[in-house]
Amino acid sequence: MTRLDTAWAISEIDRFLYVTGQIHPDTGPGIVYFGTLMRGPKTEASEQAHVVEQILDRVPPGWSRGSPDKGESYSWLRDQASRAKAALGRQAELAEKLGDDAPDMDAANLHPLAWENGRSYWNTGHYHQAVMQAAIRINAETQAKLGRMDISETALFNEAFSLNAPKPDAARLRLMEDDGGRTYENLHRGARAFAEGLYAAIRSPGMHVPEEAAGGEDQLCLEQLAAFSLLARWVDQAALEPA
Repeated sequence: MTRLDTAWAISEIDRFLYVTGQIHPDTGPGIVYFGTLMRGPKTEASEQAHVVEQILDRVPPGWSRGSPDKGESYSWLRDQASRAKAALGRQAELAEKLGDDAPDMDAANLHPLAWENGRSYWNTGHYHQAVMQAAIRINAETQAKLGRMDISETALFNEAFSLNAPKPDAARLRLMEDDGGRTYENLHRGARAFAEGLYAAIRSPGMHVPEEAAGGEDQLCLEQLAAFSLLARWVDQAALEPA
């Protein structure tokens, strides 16, 4: 997946702000028009509004919460678009001046199994539900890869990364070839423990909304999504070892 094209996004926001800007019409001498008109036609404003809404889904996600009912005026959307333009155009400056130039994590660059199913939830501010969707999807894809519909989640991954030889009804996932060294053993033991931790500590109590952490629920859930993304990459890259 590619990152958001910042220059393009700013250009589209500028176009929307221009088209939806209010002007005083020139009615000619002796004629007074009270009020303002939108600079561009409604059809163009509607098209640009659609594009800007997709940009706002990324900068920042959850922007649509609290939005008013759509009407003839674009004033609320214009305000959100202006904020997004500032975030895009000045993100490097803000990071430097605020003393935090740490790398950003973009949810859209996570493994598709961790992101695509929960994307719509995330973009509407339902961060916890997005994480649950990632856990469900990764479990389902792992079941399909192993042909194991009889077990799921913790039990599934314990079987998948087991160091025991595969059986006719229990294939394994191998992250590297068995060279008889400790790395092979450690890698698979670690993957088993990692997957068990995710499903026991995050997915299992998943019906309960997590307590707000430093940075807010979105930050906590982004970290959880990243953890599931790593597991998804391991499953995706692992070789299937049948009996």
